Formats: sequence, C-alpha cells, structure tokens
Amino acid sequence: MKYFVTGAAGFIGSNYVRWLLANSDHTVTVFDKLTYAGNYANIADLVEDGSGRCAFVQGDICDRDAVEAAMAGHEVVVHFAAESHVDRSIVDPYAFVHTNVFGTNVMCDVANRQGVERFVHISTDETYGSIDEGSFHELDRLGPRSPYSAAKAGSDLIALSYVTTYGLPVVVTRCSNNYGPYQFPEKLIPLFTTNLLDGKSVPLYGDGGNIRDWIHVEDHNRAVQVVLERGDVGEVYNIGAHNEITNREITYRLLELCGRDDSFITPVEDRLGHDRRYSVDIGRITELGWSLTRDFETGLAETVEWYRANRDWWEPLKARVAT
Repeated sequence: MKYFVTGAAGFIGSNYVRWLLANSDHTVTVFDKLTYAGNYANIADLVEDGSGRCAFVQGDICDRDAVEAAMAGHEVVVHFAAESHVDRSIVDPYAFVHTNVFGTNVMCDVANRQGVERFVHISTDETYGSIDEGSFHELDRLGPRSPYSAAKAGSDLIALSYVTTYGLPVVVTRCSNNYGPYQFPEKLIPLFTTNLLDGKSVPLYGDGGNIRDWIHVEDHNRAVQVVLERGDVGEVYNIGAHNEITNREITYRLLELCGRDDSFITPVEDRLGHDRRYSVDIGRITELGWSLTRDFETGLAETVEWYRANRDWWEPLKARVAT
C-alpha cells in the first residue's frame, strides 16, 4: 500500500517511516514543511537509498492545493505533522491553532475527497490535562491546559467529526511522552543529554516534581501500526508505557549516564500552567495485541548512547536554535 505520512521529517514521524519500511513492503511519501523541527537528514538515507520505496515532498499541511497534489494515489494517511512544544505555544499560540486545527481540517478534507482507506490522526495524552491519581480513559472529558494541548484537542475533534459527517475512516491515538533517536534537542531528554555531554547545565522547572510517562518511540510507532490495522473507525486509543517518573528523577538518571553530578542542575522558574501529572489507561491498545518491547532503563541508556555517537546530527540543530 501507499502511505502518505505528514511531519515525517520530525522525530516520531521519521522513526515511524524507518520502522515501517523495515517491517513491511509498503511505500511511503513523506510530506513535511521542514520547519525548525523538521530535518531532511532524518530521512535522507531512506529517500536516497535507490529502492524507490520512500519519496519526499516539501509542503505545508495548511496548503490545500499542495496536500491535494501530493496525497493523490495514496491509500493510507498517517498524520503526525503538528506544532508540538508547549513552551513555544505559550509564546505564539496562533501558530499552534493554525497548524494543528486548520491544518488537520485540510488533511481530513482532502483525504475524504480522495477516498483514502484509513486515516490515523496522531495526538497526545496532554489533551486530557493533569490528573493527580489514576489514569485517563479514552472517553474521559478533555481538559487541555496549554495552547498546544488545546490545539491538539481541537484537531482530534475535527478529525473525529469527519467520521460521522463524511464517513472518513479515522482513528485517533493519544500517546504519552516519547524518547529515542532523532528527537529535536529542545525536549527534555535530548536537551538535557546534549547539554550534559557538552559539560553544560540543565534547566529544571520548578521543584522537578512533574510526572510524565515515558515510552520509546519505536514502541509508540508499533502501537500506531496496530491501531491502523486493527483499530475501530471513529475510536481513540491511548498509548503509554506506565514508566511514570518525575522530571527530577529523570534528570538524575541522565546525570549518571552522562557522568555528571547535581552541580549541573540549574533550577528555573516553573512553566506557566505546568501540568503536574499525565497518565493514560492502555487497556484498549493492549486488547488489540500490542505490548512493550523496551524497558525504560535500557531504552534511556540506548538513547543517551545514540546522542553521544551522533554529535554530527544534533550539534548543527542546537547551533541553529541558538542563533
């Protein structure tokens, strides 16, 4: 089958395409605007390997004509493209609403008109908001608390509305925090890892007690494929790993893996509206036959080693952001 994958020059999308090509006979068109977080180097080897199984089109999901031209002839859409960094959404919420909500509507409209066989919309556990105890289920009320998570919640509702109104075969996934190779070095694990490898301090928000559930990007993408192939149209599937850990605890693990001590921690003022804890129930995705393949300790150590071995990938990105 021909897959149309948006945002696949970014972190999760590029890892998904890499995994899909290695584990199937499908062909892929990567559609990516190449914003600051989109990096052609993430997929260059796949596009240029001579197999013809992976093509690249630079384009904006908000540009209906570009999406229509590039999507033609594809049976499956996997929609990763989104503005995704909470801090940036606080500074410029307009960009997040435009890309995540309007862009998703463009994607759904074009996919519906072209009659695609499956449309997977990739979302986030942040749409549920913060929870002190227990875990969110798919039917729980959404309670986003940042412009980023609100825009993603809006995009979820747009995508799901196309099921009822137009019959578009949409499924939605909401995943917890991802880690692994090729993650843009502004998110916690790659930022802290690369800073520590360079002998620089790491900025820890507030008291560091915010809790996140961390899943390796490959386990996430395996779950996406399970939902694509076995999930029910119009349904939402949570994806998580039950690796709940505070930001302070993960900072200390990264200090140990990078050979640094706690003098490298710089406390900073807490983020506005910083959610305290995320947790999702993964019963529905488990019932589809999915399970984890990586434990957190092993996956985190592998991830640090990947950044240690791939300075040529992340150093130019950090220099670009700094300027």
